[in-house]
Amino acid sequence: MNNPIKHFGFQAENYKILLIGLAINVVGFLLMIGGGSEDPNKFDGEALFSTVRITIAPIFILVGYGVILFSIMKKPKHQESPEKEGVQKEKEPSAAVKLKK
Repeated sequence: MNNPIKHFGFQAENYKILLIGLAINVVGFLLMIGGGSEDPNKFDGEALFSTVRITIAPIFILVGYGVILFSIMKKPKHQESPEKEGVQKEKEPSAAVKLKK
């Protein structure tokens, strides 16, 4: 019980990447908003089916989800090895030592 927890699933870098992914998703959904008409008798197909709403916004959303998935799966760069934690690994004899035996 004397050892504090030294490992959390997410590091600060993971949270930054996660927030970037969320921001990309929000931009994608904001691009998808609109296209409706004030007058119910008028249909504006060009505004409703614009390239931004049909193509670009879904691409933003998929990229955002990809960035979020990356941030969840990314491992930290600096993981402590067992040798640093006080656990000594037994060294295997080198190839030259094995040949002499």
